[in-house]
Formats: sequence, structure tokens, C-alpha cells
Amino acid sequence: MCTGRPVLVSQAARGLQCAEMVLVCLSDFEAYAKEHLPKATWDFFAAGADECGTRDDNVMAYKRIRFRPRMLRDMSKMDTKTTILGTEISFPVGIAPTGFHKLAWPSGELSTARAAEAMNTCYIASTYSSCSVEEIAAAAPAGFRWFQLYVLQKRNLTEQLVKRVEALGFQALVLTADLPYPGKRRDDIRNNFSSSASLPLKNFEGSFEGESNTEYGLPAGSIDCSLNWNDIYWLRSLTHLPIIIKGILTKEDAELAVKHGVEGIIVSNHGGRQLDGAPATIDALAEIVSAVEGKVEVYLDGGIRTGGDVLKALALGAKCVFIGRPALWGLAYKGEEGLQEVLKILRDEFRLSMALAGKHFSPLLLGMSPLL
Repeated sequence: MCTGRPVLVSQAARGLQCAEMVLVCLSDFEAYAKEHLPKATWDFFAAGADECGTRDDNVMAYKRIRFRPRMLRDMSKMDTKTTILGTEISFPVGIAPTGFHKLAWPSGELSTARAAEAMNTCYIASTYSSCSVEEIAAAAPAGFRWFQLYVLQKRNLTEQLVKRVEALGFQALVLTADLPYPGKRRDDIRNNFSSSASLPLKNFEGSFEGESNTEYGLPAGSIDCSLNWNDIYWLRSLTHLPIIIKGILTKEDAELAVKHGVEGIIVSNHGGRQLDGAPATIDALAEIVSAVEGKVEVYLDGGIRTGGDVLKALALGAKCVFIGRPALWGLAYKGEEGLQEVLKILRDEFRLSMALAGKHFSPLLLGMSPLL
């Protein structure tokens, strides 16, 4: 049983006893990261908005869902591969966009890109990367990459960035829709973290010289809060890349996304970092899958902690899930190697959950128990 605490075991090495941590589940990596990262960095990665209700419910919501396992289904052959937007990945778990990976590991997003390439899965690089898109592409030239986009008030900078990622071989744009303004993250305010000088944004190096970068590496108010549905057409005019919209939580917005011609939707509440009181993503998923009627692919992030969680999301209609904080925990442990370990644990747990549940997705779920 996973206790959430790393287990210490002793090993003999050249006649000496040394202690090595055996990390067997994602909560072990979480505990390691919390212990070893600077407090302000841990607080930034862990932060939720306001009272963190949505952040915590992202995880707890999975525990309210139960499988209806089927028996005697011949589980001797299983295949975890899937495709997203026509590209095959080894299993339906990708890496969600999160910022400032160098705070977790010295080589930052370069290690993230290499781990995703090694595991043959999708990495969504963030606008708020601490490595440039050119560096990320060079680190894993055969990697499968999408790019997460914030639209800036200085739209010329956004246009330039879109052209850069397309030229570098990124295969889709992921437009974040849920951040007209940053949510109130109390620990970041207490730590004065958003104004820290240790938050370099390599994708905009030299673009804001002489300005006070007080909002997570950018001048305050840099994100374009006027962003609206018509801007999908503007973005389409800049690129031939498929457009995925991230941050959808209702059927109404899912229907608008389809109407405006996006190729995919990521059901997301920004890891609970924006609107506290928004639904857990797994609770919103079925409504959105039903609304799009198969016209676009639907993905999900938020709260994935086990391979069983992955299976539950797929059973409710997600094509693939993406992990955010667990990827950072893996980096904090051993960089590229640590992130690969996190992904391998999820892959192996997912495969085992498939086998024990009888493999077939559609009839697996009994549904949620009452919330109260």
C-alpha cells in the first residue's frame, strides 16, 4: 500500500552501506520534492487559488468513482498505445504545460523534452518556459511537442512566437483560455514569488528590457485580458498548426470551441490555480465529451495521480490525459531520469488497471457516489 512517504532501504555498495530512496508511487515523488525543493519554489508549484478547494477536489474526485470490473476477458495481450491528432504515443499520458522547470532541475525543460521523447509521448511546452523553444526543440529533435500559448497585449510578440514554434516543428498550438488575469495564489503573495528575479522567460528574452517584471517574469498586465472567441480566427490566420483550447469546463464553451473550428479541447481548471470553486476536471469531462459529439478530440489534465485515474478518465471519454505537478516532482527527484520514472509508474499502473478491470473502457464505470 502506498503511504505517500518514500521508503528507505539499505544497500551494500563496494562494502559500504548506503541508503537509497525507493519511490513506488507518485505521492512518493511529491513527498521527495516537498522535502528537497526551496519552500518558495514548492509553494509555487503546489499553489492553488484562494482556499485551494478546486485544486484538492481535482484529486479527491477520482476517489468517488468506482469501476465495474469484468472477469475472464483474456488479458494475455494488451496494448496501451493511442493516437492524438493522428500521432501515435506509447500510452495515453502526456506532459501538461507548466512554467519554470529550471526551478525543479538545473536543465529544466531540456530534461522534460528528453524524457517525453524517451517515453514516446507528448510534451506541451509552456509560454512560461525557463528554456527557449529553440533550446527545447534542439534537446529532443525527434520528440512529439505541442506549444501552450498565452496571448500577450503586445500581439506582435505572440505572432513572432507562433511563427517560431511552427518553424521548429511543434505540432499543435494549445491556447490557454482561463487566464485573463492570474488567480490569487496566497503563498506566492506571502513569498513575493511572482516578483522574483529568478524567473527568466527565455521565450521573451530582451523583449521587456527596462520594464518591471513583477508578474511571473513579465510586466504586470502583459496577458491580453480582451481575448475572446473571435481571436481563434486571428490565431488561425497566423499558422497552419492545429489549435487546441485549454481551460474548458462547460458544455456551452465546448460547443463554442467546436463552432470556432478548434481541433481539440483540454478539460482543465489550471490545476485549481485560477477560479476556486470551479468543478474538478474529471467531474466536468462527461458533459464536454457529450457536447462535442466526437467532432474534436477531448483531453484532460488535473488530479491524475495513479494509472487507475488515467483509466477512469479514458472511460469517461478522454482521449489522453496530461500531468502537470507530478512531472515537476519527477524533475525535482532526478531530472530526466526522475520524470521517466514517474511516467513509467503511470504506464505500468495503467496497464495493470486495464488488466484487472477487464480492459474495456465504455462499460467500466458505475458512476460517482453522492458528493455528501
